[in-house]
Amino acid sequence: MIRKIIHIDEEKCNGCGLCAAACHEGAIDMVNGKARLVRENFCDGFGDCLPNCPTGAITFEEREAPAYDEAAVKEAQAARKMHETEHAHHEGGCPGSRMMQLRQSEAEDAPVASGRPVSRLAQWPCQIKLVPTRAPFFDGAKLLIAADCTAYAYAGMHEAFMRGRITLIGCPKLDDVDYTEKLTAIIRDNPIQSVTIVRMEVPCCGGLQRAAQNALQASGKFIPWQVITISRDGKVLD
Repeated sequence: MIRKIIHIDEEKCNGCGLCAAACHEGAIDMVNGKARLVRENFCDGFGDCLPNCPTGAITFEEREAPAYDEAAVKEAQAARKMHETEHAHHEGGCPGSRMMQLRQSEAEDAPVASGRPVSRLAQWPCQIKLVPTRAPFFDGAKLLIAADCTAYAYAGMHEAFMRGRITLIGCPKLDDVDYTEKLTAIIRDNPIQSVTIVRMEVPCCGGLQRAAQNALQASGKFIPWQVITISRDGKVLD
């Protein structure tokens, strides 16, 4: 189709990279020190990159080009964001979200005769939006996907549900995000043994359950799974 698309004059390009940074769609890459339009179907023709070019190397032109593919752009943006998050985890990133596998001592793994509570959290981070999609602690893991309120409502959360599992917590209402894509990658790309979903009885927890169930289906795997519901007064309903 004939449409408006950007043109980059490589003779004028000084390789500053400002246009690539300004292109939110990811249509421009730096190749051998020069800006280049490498994904024509990612260019929306609006020209956010133009005012950032200090040498005037970018202009509009009307020519034969593939149609703008918004779906492909969004998919690439999501993949890039996920990659950047995982890179930050592995390269350091925020010290508080640095990946760790936590091991309890043999004494702590035995029944606690003193009545002193013992943490059963097996890894860090545990927030769904912070945890990487690939990690050593996912190898052969029994996965617990829990609404973050459940640990406050149900006093026995650690012993009843977290013990022996890798715990992922979240609230799609507070995070304002659909966890399906992230959970799909975790289940699909790791040898997960089982999935337990622990949610509150409140309707907004349905978003977490749906995301987990959709992820199980999208992963293409047949994994044992169950849903457990906690009442607001701390009782197990299922």
